[in-house]
Formats: sequence, structure tokens, C-alpha cells
Amino acid sequence: MNTLGILAALHDEIAGFLHAMGPDMTVRTIGQRDYHVGVLYGRPCVVVLARVGKVAAAATTVTLIREFGVTELVFTGLAGAVAPQVRVGDVVVAQALLQHDLSAAPLFPRYEVPLLGRSHFQADAVLSAALLDCASHYLHHDFDVDVSTATRDAFGITQPQVHHGLIISGDQFVATASAVHALRADLPQALCVEMEGAAVAQICFEYGIPCVVIRTISDRADDDASTDFSAFLAGIASVYSAGILRRLLNRA
Repeated sequence: MNTLGILAALHDEIAGFLHAMGPDMTVRTIGQRDYHVGVLYGRPCVVVLARVGKVAAAATTVTLIREFGVTELVFTGLAGAVAPQVRVGDVVVAQALLQHDLSAAPLFPRYEVPLLGRSHFQADAVLSAALLDCASHYLHHDFDVDVSTATRDAFGITQPQVHHGLIISGDQFVATASAVHALRADLPQALCVEMEGAAVAQICFEYGIPCVVIRTISDRADDDASTDFSAFLAGIASVYSAGILRRLLNRA
């Protein structure tokens, strides 16, 4: 059976997976990262904390591919909304990913990865479709059970939606309204912004490995972006990740 690699930037985003893998899980430490190897909901998996940023995510992805032979990758975690229709508590599944802070102009067009000839890296269509279905089912059937009314009210989450489209990545925490407006102006198709996904997608493109990125929207990426971040991570994002990926693995 093929092995799935699961990555996240923050520990709370993988804690539920590690618990579910149980006592038979083994751990290998490579490059100051612990790679947890075992079976998750019947599927061979390697789960790892990639840490924050594009370099960290890329290095971890290479190790998953070369040392553990993973055949598919999923990156899960938080993101800030960029598109006006994307709200806190929504889920975004990547159709494509791009590095918004990459520019080798005038030698290469803005956003294009030098010598690769592309700026957009496509998520795997099969994985994306499966995650879209799992996320939609989770939000319509499990969300009200897993997330208390008090928690939903605290973050103003009423009817969370699933979106599919462009996710942009950069080595900066976007936390001002002016920065969001600039991203919207330059990349009007962008749904949300984070700090790792496009790097993972580039590595997977170079190695020919199917991948997908799924993000829970924690904020509007504006001046209130840091508000209750830890509480959202523990009460919403980690719950979403565990519930949606459980559905994905149970159907495999």
C-alpha cells in the first residue's frame, strides 16, 4: 500500500494524528525533525512537524520523499484569508499554489521560479477532489458535533464553506490590511495566504509526487490577524484537520 506523508507547520496541527497512530508508531529523527512512521486509520503514513516557512517545508518534503518513499503528500494547517468571500472558519483546498514573495525580475517574470519556467504549481486533481468532498462532508455533518457552540460564537463562525483555488505562500506573516490589499491587487485570484504550501508543491512537482494543501482560515490576514491565534489553533484548526483527514484516510 502506498505511503502518505502528512506535514504541518505547528505541533497542534499534527497532535491528533500522532495520538491516533498509537503505540506501534516509530520515530526517526533526521535534520532536527521527528518523522513519525506508522498506520493512521488503516493507511501507512509518515507524519512530521515541518515547522514554519518555505525552506523548512521544502527540506521536510525532500526528506519524506527520499528517506521514507512517500507516494503522496498532504500539507494541513492555518491560513489568512485574502479573497473577500473567504471567511474565518472556512476551508481552502488548493487547486494551485504560488510564491507571492518570489521575484527574479528583470531576468525572469515576477513569481516565476527561475529555470523551471513556471510560477503556479498544480495540486493533484484526484487528491484535491477527495479533500474537497471530505471537507464539505465534515463541515455539513461533523462540524456541529466537534466544535462547541461557545467556540463557534467566540470566532464568529456560523456556516463555514469550502473553497477551491489559488493559495499563495511567502516567508512573512501577513498581518496588515495594506498588505492584504496589495496581494489582492497583484494576485486577484488568490483565496488565502500562508507560509509553506507553494514550496511543498514545487518540490513535489520536481519529484513527480502528487500533493495537495488544505488550509483552515484563522483570520483575515489584516491588523487583527494575531487575535486569539492559539485558541483558534487548538479549538478549530486542529479539530478540522483531524476530522477531514480521518475521512480522507477512511475512504482510501
